[in-house]
Amino acid sequence: MNRDIACIGAGYIGGPTMAVIAKMCPDRRIFVADISRERIDAWNSAALPVYEPGLRELVETCRGRNLFFTTDLAAAIRACDLIFVGVNTPTKTFGEGAGYALDLQYWEAAARTIAAEANCDKVVIEKSTLPVRTADAMAAVLHTHPEHTFTVLSNPEFLAEGSAIQDLLHPDRVLIGGPQTPAGRKAMEALRAVYAAWVPRERILLTDVWSSELSKLAANAMLAQRISSINAFSALCEKTGADVEEVAHVLGMDHRIGADFLKAGPGFGGSCFRKDVLNLVYLCRMHGLDDCAAYWEGVIRMNEAQQRRIVLRTVQALFNTLSGKRIALFGFAFKANTGDTRETPALSVARMLAEERAQLMITDPQALPNARKDLADLPGVHFCESPYDAADGADAVLVMTEWTDYRALDWAQIFRAMRKPALIFDTRNMLDHAALRQLGFRVLAVGKP
Repeated sequence: MNRDIACIGAGYIGGPTMAVIAKMCPDRRIFVADISRERIDAWNSAALPVYEPGLRELVETCRGRNLFFTTDLAAAIRACDLIFVGVNTPTKTFGEGAGYALDLQYWEAAARTIAAEANCDKVVIEKSTLPVRTADAMAAVLHTHPEHTFTVLSNPEFLAEGSAIQDLLHPDRVLIGGPQTPAGRKAMEALRAVYAAWVPRERILLTDVWSSELSKLAANAMLAQRISSINAFSALCEKTGADVEEVAHVLGMDHRIGADFLKAGPGFGGSCFRKDVLNLVYLCRMHGLDDCAAYWEGVIRMNEAQQRRIVLRTVQALFNTLSGKRIALFGFAFKANTGDTRETPALSVARMLAEERAQLMITDPQALPNARKDLADLPGVHFCESPYDAADGADAVLVMTEWTDYRALDWAQIFRAMRKPALIFDTRNMLDHAALRQLGFRVLAVGKP
């Protein structure tokens, strides 16, 4: 088995993951292959298609030395014996399981390409989020090859956008699932050797394929559940006069619970949480576990309810009408330090505000190109590079993304530029509310009366 590695898919998974492997394994050649010429050209330029702190420096260090971005999938497959598959697996929008199940057409296309182009035995590694027992289906596709054999491993990613590079360099754990056969154990050891270049061996966990596949869905579902749970408490805090940050602080000090993912806000977004929870709902229903499906579906409903509640509170604070009023959204990415707007809470909030006939002013340090695409069908939407331009003449500012840039703004200047009475809705609870009130703002916050 040679030491070179290919990854099919040059998106949020493939690009950062392969850049880190290239950096930490300089003796291996890494090929990132994708059918999109536009995406590959971007990876080979100074304007990468993915924004992550530290990613550009990594790519520029390794690109052309042992990291290569290419549209020649066949050549990459033939050159490498370890092949990651990191293609998109969105939620289905048609047919059986629409709205819940994962759409595996891109994954199947990648598997068929590997089978068609392989020139020797290969180890194929699932990196995309996939339903449990997908490895069986991948193996069935690959084994159509008349000569070569393929071993399928599961190696799910546990990255948080905005900190992906640090998560890759210092992972809590690396999970590798494989067949419990001599060939499977040999393949798992080959993949463990890649990560062992920088990850302590005790953090590299070996398991069976099915447990590995389900662990990714389980991890994201548990994290999403915590966000929906604290947001459910935030609604009760607003009604009772409690402070959700104080409640979260108490909960977080309990070692059985911990402090992570107890930050009340507009809800979870991004490419994984909603998709994975919905897929878990589908899998539970498919196996007749209707009560389990209803439980996890409640996590999604709570997330959607949080965004509706933010809009309702905005309407009530602006005298029960938004018609013709200017609302500035500070932040459109689903979280800070990324330009990703997939499933961002800001999108559903923006659409609900537009239904109330508000005029929207959108600003974000990284996400404006995606925001323009997401809101292309809505009239009366304006996009501003500067938060000060977005706030000019606005009736309200909704802070939707926790960019640290927003803490450093001259809020006195923003107050002077806004219509009076100027409203700030800090949906991320990240600003100094007392200071804002001293400037003259009316302030709303999630989980606070």
